[in-house]
Amino acid sequence: MTSDHVDVLIVGAGLSGIGAACHLRRDCPDKTYAVFEARDAIGGTWDLFRYPGVRSDSDMFTLGYSFKPWTDPKAIADGEAIREYVRETAREYDVQRHIRFGHRVVRAEWDSDTARWTVHAQRADTAETIVLTCSFLFACTGYYRYDEGYTPPLPGVDAYAGRLVHPQHWPDDLDHTGRRVVVIGSGATAVTLVPALAERAAHVTMLQRSPTYVMALPSRDVLADALRRWLPAKAAYPVVRWKNVLLSTVNFQLSRRAPGLVKRLLRRAAKGRLPVGYDIDRHFSPRYDPWDQRLCVVPDGDLFTALEQGTASVVTDTIDTFTTHGVRLASGDELPADIVVTATGLNVLALGGLTLRVDGVEVDLAGTVAYKGMMLSGVPNFALTIGYTNASWTLKADLVAGYVCRLLRHLDRTGQHVVTPLPPPDGERVPLIDLRSGYVLRSVDALPKQGAAAPWRLYQNYARDVLLMRHGRLTDEGVRFSRARGVTAPDEPAAPAAPPTGTPVR
Repeated sequence: MTSDHVDVLIVGAGLSGIGAACHLRRDCPDKTYAVFEARDAIGGTWDLFRYPGVRSDSDMFTLGYSFKPWTDPKAIADGEAIREYVRETAREYDVQRHIRFGHRVVRAEWDSDTARWTVHAQRADTAETIVLTCSFLFACTGYYRYDEGYTPPLPGVDAYAGRLVHPQHWPDDLDHTGRRVVVIGSGATAVTLVPALAERAAHVTMLQRSPTYVMALPSRDVLADALRRWLPAKAAYPVVRWKNVLLSTVNFQLSRRAPGLVKRLLRRAAKGRLPVGYDIDRHFSPRYDPWDQRLCVVPDGDLFTALEQGTASVVTDTIDTFTTHGVRLASGDELPADIVVTATGLNVLALGGLTLRVDGVEVDLAGTVAYKGMMLSGVPNFALTIGYTNASWTLKADLVAGYVCRLLRHLDRTGQHVVTPLPPPDGERVPLIDLRSGYVLRSVDALPKQGAAAPWRLYQNYARDVLLMRHGRLTDEGVRFSRARGVTAPDEPAAPAAPPTGTPVR
């Protein structure tokens, strides 16, 4: 068992964790820090996911870091390019030497007397327990399980003689060339896989229980290409970034205020890319409103192109049972399949499975309320990164990391040691993640909540959050600053000892 201390411990070396470390280097260069990463590589999601065609479903001018311009011509980038971007950023800011790979954080215990977290991690290679203390704990773990994707019950699957795979753990030896492939699912992973697999497969069928909204966007940004001819990357990048932020905000707000209009626009756009007579209402017209679940983006309409060329098809039905050579549907039709891909979603895992205790009492995450979407009521010196559901994850991750740095500087400036979020005065609670996707609904009762109004309400609005988190007050009704118990300021006399029992106090 080994032990040491840092000012800030970051959990996770993915897009959020590397960004948090870079913000510390930029804004709090005097702070010591370490990054604990359970896996053996930088990149998080973008290192784990290796299925064909893996890419972002957000443009890289907003998924990229605010301080690191995205210079690749493709605005919607593939997984390898994103992974290299994260690694390059880590090298530029000398973050790599602060990362301890193969260290899975399992629990953290806060002590108010010392104003420190004691963090317990397990090494993957030796199973040794590592103990480290820190003054601030920063969880950049995402919110799903890395070791296991979600697969619903599949009736008769034991009878299936073909290959069954989940995209989260794509086998290196899987060759789909000339094979018949069925992809079960209709979300971002499925609409990415289908056109990528269709390039070499005999045929790919996307089997969906119900449709998803699918929107085609150019893989290159016209404005970015134009500005690059005249401006340096650092000048062009924020212009394109804000343009894309504003467009996505308008899209989301219009979807909320006029869902019928957005439905018609999405339907018209899809119809223009599909073969004449295609049953668009069955396969591309969901029962829910836009942004009740995330919209699926397809770069240059690649999914629609595969459908038009006949290399892929969409079937909207439910599974009756697997057979030896494929999948039989409730309608009685059978889909022959050499390979079945279960693109059926994620398993949510808050804080990467890390448990928290405050002064000996275990924290019930479901009983906490998020403060500014990044701290938890009653949990001192702790922050977590949860990105936007209606925009790029990194937009919020950048704001959270910047806000943590503001808090750390405020503590130093005021001689305080502790920042503790408080619960809202009213009792109204709503889910922290406001999507109605299956992976959210399956886990909503185990996640923190949010309140009715700011600073306990997350408005999914980047421009509003910039004002709140970069320029807003650090001291408000939702947070308390204090010193460690028994610690006094340098110019403040120590409190007198309590009188003996029975002695009158004057």
